[in-house]
Amino acid sequence: MGAADIIPGVSGGTIALITGIYEELIEAIRSINLRFIIYFFRGFADKSYVKKSRESLFEIRFPFLISLALGIGVAFLVLANILGWLLDQYTSYTYAFFFGLILSSAVFVYKTSDIVIDSKTVFSLIIGILSGLFIVGLEAVQAEHSFFIVFIAGIITFCAMILPGLSGAFILLILGQYDFMLNVLRRITHLDFSSVWFAIIYIIGGIIGLVTFSRMLSFLLKSHRMVTLSFIIGLMIGALRKPAEVIVASPENIGIDILVGCIGVVIVGVVGYYDLKKYREGVD
Repeated sequence: MGAADIIPGVSGGTIALITGIYEELIEAIRSINLRFIIYFFRGFADKSYVKKSRESLFEIRFPFLISLALGIGVAFLVLANILGWLLDQYTSYTYAFFFGLILSSAVFVYKTSDIVIDSKTVFSLIIGILSGLFIVGLEAVQAEHSFFIVFIAGIITFCAMILPGLSGAFILLILGQYDFMLNVLRRITHLDFSSVWFAIIYIIGGIIGLVTFSRMLSFLLKSHRMVTLSFIIGLMIGALRKPAEVIVASPENIGIDILVGCIGVVIVGVVGYYDLKKYREGVD
């Protein structure tokens, strides 16, 4: 997820779907209840709130969230320079690989979701496709790099990161903060902490956005599962516009692009095969 979230046009949420942890991810984020902080401070005046603070704190799914955060963090720190180099030197190949991942992931979600094809799911699919096409087609804005702007960017992009098909990095690019934040990350990897406060502010904004947005996603997946999954599939299909545009812009690389794209499809196929087999065994 961390590797995918660095690349504009690719969604970490898509990787969560491929690996079968998406709904667990949403529920784990939803388990974060910041009221334990309020209860903690109120505990100085009323000891009964100490117990409430402890209960709220331990409702959070720490093992899952810590493991995931460490994985994403390591990917960010290790791959920021590698992926930056790949995007500079092998742009179309990199996007072709993720094109294969995203396309096959959309098929995988459909295969494992038992989506009933009716007017609601078809309409939701179309809205998802149009939304993906529109968002990916937006132009980057010119914005200052203040703490407030970076904080707002964190809120928006972290929400995008957990939506399959919607790239947090691309949203960051649209907000005019992508190059700036990537440079902040690169400086940290070289032990230059002069801009570390921008990274901290960005993460704080992201956590606030995730905690809020995950509750809405959890509700939609429980109450309107088929319609929500249809929209997500549509969003993933629409988001293919970005890697497709990069691939088409380099026709001389089309042969290798197709090969690399097929590798992406095979990876999802191998990972998804076991999840699909497990799913069908559970249905039987």
